[in-house]
Amino acid sequence: MLKKALLAAVAIAVTAGSATAQDVKVLRIGLDGSENEADQIRNTQCVADGLKAATGVPEVQIFPSPDYNGVIQGLLGGTIDIASMGASSYAAIYLQDPKAVDPILTYTQSDGSSGYYSIMVARKDSGIKTLADAKGKKIGFADPDSTSGYLVPSVTLPKEIGMPVKEYFSETGFGGGHENLVLAVLDGKFDVGTTFGSGVGKWEEGYTGGNLYQMVNKGNLDMDDIVEVWKSPLIPNGPLMVSNKLADDMRAKVEQYFVELPKKDLACFQSYTQGANKDYIKVDQSFYQTIIDARKSVIGG
Repeated sequence: MLKKALLAAVAIAVTAGSATAQDVKVLRIGLDGSENEADQIRNTQCVADGLKAATGVPEVQIFPSPDYNGVIQGLLGGTIDIASMGASSYAAIYLQDPKAVDPILTYTQSDGSSGYYSIMVARKDSGIKTLADAKGKKIGFADPDSTSGYLVPSVTLPKEIGMPVKEYFSETGFGGGHENLVLAVLDGKFDVGTTFGSGVGKWEEGYTGGNLYQMVNKGNLDMDDIVEVWKSPLIPNGPLMVSNKLADDMRAKVEQYFVELPKKDLACFQSYTQGANKDYIKVDQSFYQTIIDARKSVIGG
């Protein structure tokens, strides 16, 4: 009797472990709240429609989160299957569970580069033009799990200002995503704030990609109202991550869809990647090792 029970348990385990793409009834795309929810959903809807057709799943759902951590926890727990986020968010997942997700692709800018910048901005009429001008002022960060909005400034700014961030600025805080952070700077809640941009193209257009570009395109930012106070070293573009709980054949279909997306529907690709971007390239964990190390040293996980 015991032998039969053990054989039955093994059979169930083998069956569960051999799930195929045909068993997947829904794919779930996580959105990190870096801009307002309605815009993120609109920019992702074409991807949801395309994935449904390319993979044959009955349903593709979009799950917006008010912050980065909601998507991080969803990917760790298996309630989110796919997400594009910054490198620090991937590092947070990797440090908690290296096997939870794989970074499979990242995008390249219009010039072919695969990096972007943390950009500190201030109101043009504030008189703040340099880091020296910002001493003793209030600084806002985008989100604790943002690469450009928090991690990279936390690592690189102390080297440039010669002291901890909290000693140099009179007050620190978070804006609740990149778009809200820039709006908070414009409203005077913070004197300076950190967001992100491609660093390529024209300033008046918000560069060619990133949060500033998105805000200009939506008509809720005039670049003439702000100035660039500081720009970080180049940051690796964030990964498109896929949960390792998905069956291998479904993961392959998902990856193939995204690899082909820039060629088949450039407008959808640029909408999803937030800029006039060029292509997807394959990446793996090693591409983000420096960010993983930085997050471990600054945040711890």
